[in-house]
Amino acid sequence: MKSRNLGKDSFAVSEVGLGCWQFGGDFGPMDQDTANEVMQAAVDAGITFFDTANVYGAGLSESYIGQFLKTCDVPVKVATKFGRGDVYPDGYSEDALRTAIEQACGRLGVGSLDLLQLHCIPTEVLQKGDVFDWLRKAKEEGLIQHFGASVESDEQALVCLQQAELTSLQVIFNVFRQKPAEEVLPKAQELGVGIIVRLPLASGLLAGKYTRETKFAESDHRNYNRDGQHFNVGETFAGLPFEKGIELVDQLKPMVPQGMTMAQLTQRWILDHSAVSTIITGAKNPEQVRANSSVSDLPELSTELHRDLTSFYNKNVRAKIRGPY
Repeated sequence: MKSRNLGKDSFAVSEVGLGCWQFGGDFGPMDQDTANEVMQAAVDAGITFFDTANVYGAGLSESYIGQFLKTCDVPVKVATKFGRGDVYPDGYSEDALRTAIEQACGRLGVGSLDLLQLHCIPTEVLQKGDVFDWLRKAKEEGLIQHFGASVESDEQALVCLQQAELTSLQVIFNVFRQKPAEEVLPKAQELGVGIIVRLPLASGLLAGKYTRETKFAESDHRNYNRDGQHFNVGETFAGLPFEKGIELVDQLKPMVPQGMTMAQLTQRWILDHSAVSTIITGAKNPEQVRANSSVSDLPELSTELHRDLTSFYNKNVRAKIRGPY
């Protein structure tokens, strides 16, 4: 597993990290034992970066990670988030932030958070800027080591990039959502801000294993948020209608190089962008973890294939994306 730096003055992270949204139950129920198996497989594969949030299972994901870290003998950096749940969309305050930090530290079993990210908060709150002052103060006091922002759109990303001391931006970026490569990624690289990529497989679409008949658990966001009924539709299937996504994946399959899976292709495509620090792919079992981690050792895709994938996106996908972008 190769590593990259998360921002110019930050820490090293594995190129492939572990997204931990699934520990909260939004992809179907998961118990501590299963989560431990997934996390153990991750560290065994060289993964040193976990990403979670305080609202994943109302703190359950953070608690699972905290319990695992008590017995883990490998240093792991954990990024969590603040900004959804009770404070969204207009209940933000310094006291609320500090309470969230205290609670996250308790669940994770740490004295200071490695990285705290704003969690897709409204654009007007980002523009006002007070929340960044609170983060800088928390950093000065040692409550957090670094701060960043998880965003829903390029507009939000560019607002955040104006803030001093920003360590990272978390964005949705994959073969089906290539827009960040146009302006956000180059600007972040210029400023020395790390890029954390979420939803690299577009909620599993780009693993290439779903069909129109695929069913998801009632508690799975791929069921209940398919059209943005509960939160930004872009967080589910990258904003594509499920049936359209299946159709597009079938069109992509002939482009997958021999000896490579669809999931490996799309994750390798992301890592080929030098501005990217890490991709936080979720996993529900150790086999998925091992398959995802192998991407770090794959060779870069050819220039021709990159060109073909960009052309495919522009011609067939871009206009179909829904939600903030």
